[in-house]
Amino acid sequence: MKPHPARDAAWIADLGDRLARAGFCLLGRFAPTADDAVPDARAGYAARAVLVVGSLSNALFAIFGTSPEAADGLPDPLDRFTRRVLTALAESEGLGIVFPFDGPPYHPFQRWALKTGGFSRSPMGVLAHREFGPWTGLRAALLSPEPMAVPEALPERGPCPTCHDAPCISACPAGALSQTGYDVPRCLAHLRANPAAPCHAGCVARHACPFGRAHAQSEEAGSFHMRAFLG
Repeated sequence: MKPHPARDAAWIADLGDRLARAGFCLLGRFAPTADDAVPDARAGYAARAVLVVGSLSNALFAIFGTSPEAADGLPDPLDRFTRRVLTALAESEGLGIVFPFDGPPYHPFQRWALKTGGFSRSPMGVLAHREFGPWTGLRAALLSPEPMAVPEALPERGPCPTCHDAPCISACPAGALSQTGYDVPRCLAHLRANPAAPCHAGCVARHACPFGRAHAQSEEAGSFHMRAFLG
């Protein structure tokens, strides 16, 4: 990896543009501490900044759908596409990179995303974002061996603490959601016992969320992710 000059606001904006052209988005950044369990950016060089990379299903799915990974019939096509594209970008910028699908052990991506601001935990097991609701996925973390400026004031917290009706819970036909968490086995059992359930085209509970509806998954993207979940 080559060293990089100042990682300033212009560099961050350019990186965000490059990610968007590949179907991803830069969700935020933070300066890690020892408690964050962030690996080294590269051998012998600690990560001085972490940039959390996400995606919105429809934007990513349109680009991924034309990729060789989408057509080769091998397992985990979206993860392999993500790894190929983002690893190349990271290497070109002298950054380390880790993925949420590496493991076990798995990196604490939700904890990292919460440190960037704008997120809250949801009953659905995913994080909800103040702008995107439950529709952004966590795809990678870019690790900089050089420090960079981080916002002094984090964006406001995510929407779930302000949501008192919790329509996601009542909308779940499997009864897999509650204020105490997400019952994954119950969700899977419902999907397998009901092959014609609308959930197979995308999580009904997510679609009931009042936040971020402009970014809701298309039926095509939702079906793809549900097949991966069941598989």
